[in-house]
Amino acid sequence: MVKEAPIYTLREISLTFGVRPLFTSVSLNIGRGDKICLVGRNGSGKSTLLKVISGVQQPDNGEVFTQPGIKISYMEQAGDFSSYATLEDVVLSGLAEEERAILKYKADILIERFDIKKQVSPQTASGGELKKAALARALISEPDILLLDEPTNHLDITTIEKLEEIVKDFQGAVVVISHDRSFLTHVSNKTLWLDRGVVYSNDKGFASFEEWQDEIINQEIIKEKNLNKKIEEETEWLHKGVTARRRRNQGRLRRLQQLRQERREQIKKTGNIDLEIKESAIQSKLVIEAKHISKSFGDREIVKDFSLRVLKGNRIGVVGPNGSGKTTLIKLLTKHLEPDSGFVRIGKNLEMAYFDQNRTMLDPNKTLWKTLCGEGDHIYVRGHWRHVIAYLKDFLFTPEQAQSPVSCLSGGEKNRLMLALSLAKESNFLVLDEPTNDLDMDTLDLLQEVLDEYQGTILLVSHDRDFLNKITTSMLYMRGDGSIIEHVGNYEELYKKYIEPYQKTEKQKDGEETAKKNNDVVSKPKTETKKTRLSYKDQRLYEVLPDEIAKIEQEIKSIETELSDTSLYMKDEKKYYELSQKLESLQQEREAKENKWLELEMQKTE
Repeated sequence: MVKEAPIYTLREISLTFGVRPLFTSVSLNIGRGDKICLVGRNGSGKSTLLKVISGVQQPDNGEVFTQPGIKISYMEQAGDFSSYATLEDVVLSGLAEEERAILKYKADILIERFDIKKQVSPQTASGGELKKAALARALISEPDILLLDEPTNHLDITTIEKLEEIVKDFQGAVVVISHDRSFLTHVSNKTLWLDRGVVYSNDKGFASFEEWQDEIINQEIIKEKNLNKKIEEETEWLHKGVTARRRRNQGRLRRLQQLRQERREQIKKTGNIDLEIKESAIQSKLVIEAKHISKSFGDREIVKDFSLRVLKGNRIGVVGPNGSGKTTLIKLLTKHLEPDSGFVRIGKNLEMAYFDQNRTMLDPNKTLWKTLCGEGDHIYVRGHWRHVIAYLKDFLFTPEQAQSPVSCLSGGEKNRLMLALSLAKESNFLVLDEPTNDLDMDTLDLLQEVLDEYQGTILLVSHDRDFLNKITTSMLYMRGDGSIIEHVGNYEELYKKYIEPYQKTEKQKDGEETAKKNNDVVSKPKTETKKTRLSYKDQRLYEVLPDEIAKIEQEIKSIETELSDTSLYMKDEKKYYELSQKLESLQQEREAKENKWLELEMQKTE
């Protein structure tokens, strides 16, 4: 069988930023139907290579060849959509201007599939909504080559699974950068590893990556030894560390299975007489006890009659769709937010370290050194003094970066610094709200190792299924209707037992409702069709809602300005959490009022 010629080729390209060569001699081929995952450390040049393939960035040297007629679509990691009025406009911008009116139905299909709030402004949309709109924009033109830079960031697990199906069914070629191991394993059939300016290619998907990477590393080490050279410090530091961490994976897995069995026994004991016999032992290990807690914002129930007992050493993951209330639940369980009913009790001598996904604890003007230890040169890390350079090295920072300001760091590097700050603090209870965003796989390996050795209790919000599977003893699944289910085990088990059946039921309900509406429309005679008029109450609402929404937006801007003060958390932690709670409440109130106004607008225009 004759192999089809590649539709895109890079040959011996090089690219230099300043004095630093990013690529030295990169060659690659993209064939029709290839599903390529591009992996490598943060800062290795993955995003820049994607820009070269898209045509946004030109290489200094080398050849670029694209077959005539090939269409390339590029979704960058953080696009600027501030010039668009609505998310629907963002999606439509993926088409040529003259095509938008004719092909609008394609936008409607993608908007429905991703469940995009199309009338929301990009200025006020959440990170997840912007990401979904950017994905739909990249897909709408039906390109021959689809380039995706961190498409799973800020998406909930349900949307990530939808994206997996879209990528697998896509007829063209796909090149994707992602740190989400589960996503890459499910969608890829080819792997490119970018390491220190060189691209290694493997005609197998990401599932074979670690074994293949270890082979390359071992060959490199042997080559260095045969040449009687000392292995360069960076290679030993990174590569040997990677392989050593992997060798410990089996031991970690056995320990995690043991912890999950302990969690099953704890849950079992709370439902029978045995609890009374060992109540004193359980109370001495108590971290959190929540009984019949409920929380609503307006008419929307976020948490409904939920009870949970968390004991020392438990590692609990929180999953659910965006907007289901995961951060609210964490605030309730840590007593940063009071429930409407029920109560939460915190164990004695609890020392909490909190990882905030918004990185509000970082001062952009401070250096990494001063962020960690102020004026000195040592930092106290969980009972031991460490030199700041050595501690930064643990989190894959170079000695030169120690004196750089935080503002110079990438998103992934800022997350690493936040982790270094959070994990240095003396604690026995670690709360991590989306710690995996923007992290490369080496940093994720490092974080898994640190959390595996952590002796305290962990409460973790994440959309990274592989990370959850390797860290948590049990999971809390929030459906978005106020109900919460605890499952002991990994995400795949949770999905099969609870999420998949629930999604099927919801789809069936939607199908029945759609069929009923269609039948009602067919059965009604034309003479019954009337022009809809708003009631006095609805007409009044239609008139006053825009002013109410504008006032809420002013409040939101005012609070966001206060929260942008990076020193607020350190000066007044209570005020920080009160403002964060009020901001979340106002954002939900604004969304509810916007939806109501749009509903009335539709009735009025009909």
